[in-house]
Amino acid sequence: MPHTRKIPMRTCIGCHEQKPKKEMIRIVRDPQGALSIDRTGKKSGRGAYICDDPACLEKAASGGGIERALETPVTEALLAALRKELTAR
Repeated sequence: MPHTRKIPMRTCIGCHEQKPKKEMIRIVRDPQGALSIDRTGKKSGRGAYICDDPACLEKAASGGGIERALETPVTEALLAALRKELTAR
């Protein structure tokens, strides 16, 4: 019987839907407290996932979901970088 690999699922902090990890963008707060976009999904630190959809980003930003998930204030620069990342895809 062939073994099927389990696909890791993550919940979007904007729309709260579960989707495969590879389809989402990870935002990470590293041990020094700096926030960044983690394209590899392997950076160490506290991570949060967001759908590849600008509407989810706006929902998470306005509702305070990003701050809650990462336990730190989010800068406008990071939000701008995320918006740019979403429109570039």
